[in-house]
Amino acid sequence: MNHAVLVDSPFVDKQAIADTFGKAAQSYDRHAAFQRDVGLRLLEMLPQDLSGKRVLDLGCGTGYFSQQLRDRGAQVVCCDLSPAMLEQARRRCGSEGVEYQQGDAEMLPFDDQQFDYVFSSLALQWCQDLSLPLAQMRRVTRAGGEVLFSTLLDGSLFELKQAWAKVDSYQHVNDFITVNQVKIALAQAHCKTHHLDLPTIIVWYSSAFSLMRDLKGIGANHVQGRSHGLTSRQSLKRLEREYQHFEHNHQGLVPATYQVCLGKIKL
Repeated sequence: MNHAVLVDSPFVDKQAIADTFGKAAQSYDRHAAFQRDVGLRLLEMLPQDLSGKRVLDLGCGTGYFSQQLRDRGAQVVCCDLSPAMLEQARRRCGSEGVEYQQGDAEMLPFDDQQFDYVFSSLALQWCQDLSLPLAQMRRVTRAGGEVLFSTLLDGSLFELKQAWAKVDSYQHVNDFITVNQVKIALAQAHCKTHHLDLPTIIVWYSSAFSLMRDLKGIGANHVQGRSHGLTSRQSLKRLEREYQHFEHNHQGLVPATYQVCLGKIKL
């Protein structure tokens, strides 16, 4: 496996992100129902038959979608910041029709125009400047090809953010960009022909604890600029009380709302 340099953007500790996802590599699939939902929606934007096509799965994680891309006939390159995630992808997909490469979305370790499609689901929100990975994905895609990406938008996990705000003044939930910032990033990356879908997806949980267990289980509990002190049991109990104030569904479950951007760029 080749090892690419991790590029530290301002305010982003890429090694810490890679380490957090690495620790979650073995638990990821048990906690990733929402991530599978989003990725499947993005997958629907690709042709069913990818025979003879070379596809980059950027931020491949455990290779769940790499396997599906391969099953559609594609030659797949799995790329992830975390070596531990790549190892999980290798265990899932094996070596037939799949290659593996550690790499940073902001400085992809590939030559220009290598891929017919680039597929990246829920990885780009870890980049400080979305225009950088978008420009890189455009660079490695052949003329006539497509880039498909999903990312989270402002308003995601607002219930968790509001509940924590009642408990203390620390940042416990990452900030996400607005739709307008996505459009600006696309313009900066010279992605002229694109289409965005903007679904709101609500996932229902029995408690704030179960939501946070999922976030930790997929490695999404790394928060930029957060105090690293331990959260007291009393604070967690208060958080739960605050979270339970949100309107429950008919099964008595509380919501976790995600604002999602599904993007298709044509080259």
